[in-house]
Amino acid sequence: MSGDNKNKITVDIYGQQYTIVGDESSSHIRLVASMVDDKMREISSKNPQLDTSKLAVLTAVNAIHDYLKVKDEKDLLELELKNTKD
Repeated sequence: MSGDNKNKITVDIYGQQYTIVGDESSSHIRLVASMVDDKMREISSKNPQLDTSKLAVLTAVNAIHDYLKVKDEKDLLELELKNTKD
């Protein structure tokens, strides 16, 4: 059964407790939570007037922006690698 290997971890993100269930290791889940917390605190320090909902949305926007940049770089590197093999 696929649910047998799920990890259930309680983490603190921006002063709130969240229980996260996932297939990844506990250390991976904690790292992700820590990175989200760090990004929220970074954005909050630059925009202290933001409420938590807006802060969470801006954190998500920043995370997806970073993800897309890394994905584009990966795709470009894969294309370059393919072209060197041809």
